[in-house]
Amino acid sequence: MQSGAPDPFPLYARVEAALAAEIAAGTLPAGSQLPPEDSLIARFAVSRTTVRKAVQNLIDRGLVEIRRGRGTFVTEPRIVQELTELSGFVEDMRALGKHPTARVLGTQAVPASKAVAHHLGLEVGAEVFRIERVRLADGIALSFDETYLPLGIGAKIATNDLEAEPIFSLLEEKYGLPLVEAEYRLEATTASPKVAEALGIEAGGPVFLIERTSFCEGHRPIDYEKLHYRGDLIQFVTRLSRRSRARS
Repeated sequence: MQSGAPDPFPLYARVEAALAAEIAAGTLPAGSQLPPEDSLIARFAVSRTTVRKAVQNLIDRGLVEIRRGRGTFVTEPRIVQELTELSGFVEDMRALGKHPTARVLGTQAVPASKAVAHHLGLEVGAEVFRIERVRLADGIALSFDETYLPLGIGAKIATNDLEAEPIFSLLEEKYGLPLVEAEYRLEATTASPKVAEALGIEAGGPVFLIERTSFCEGHRPIDYEKLHYRGDLIQFVTRLSRRSRARS
């Protein structure tokens, strides 16, 4: 990388820019491994310290990530999802041009915990139906969903092909339970071993936890979900309007 004219940019910045350009162009596609340090040192004719500084900057920018024992890989571009209306995963991903699929991990009747009972308006210990699924976008595991439904409707929902049919669509179109509103709670947390295994990430990795209670007519709670989204693959945005205030 030697030249006759002075270069105002540090060597590490030039290496960083070259690799970032290759990531943007798809020469280094998402999921691919960066060349080894020695290869980069030889290619750019720079020191090991320079290469490490450049790679660390790419990590800080979220363009690459270190996978322990495996190397440094180009990250998947983050999905930006708006939280502006009540919609399901399939609707959200299709709106973003993604192909949504699901993998069912389990369906069974379970006693309602205190939290589940509270959100569904039931007695603690009352039987509810739990459905656990991994939701994928373009084949990449994006979310681990725990869905809790009142026992009667949950048992009916579970008889359908939940890898192909969205629960929201089944509630509304097959069972005549149109959803009218929902309460969201979003929390930044870390992946438990169970969530990490479902999503194929390391335990302790960043996760967005969304607790969503959906209501049908009459403010009747019909669906309570705990949605664990990979924090490295998604961003949530919303738009807020300012309440008008009387001027003194």
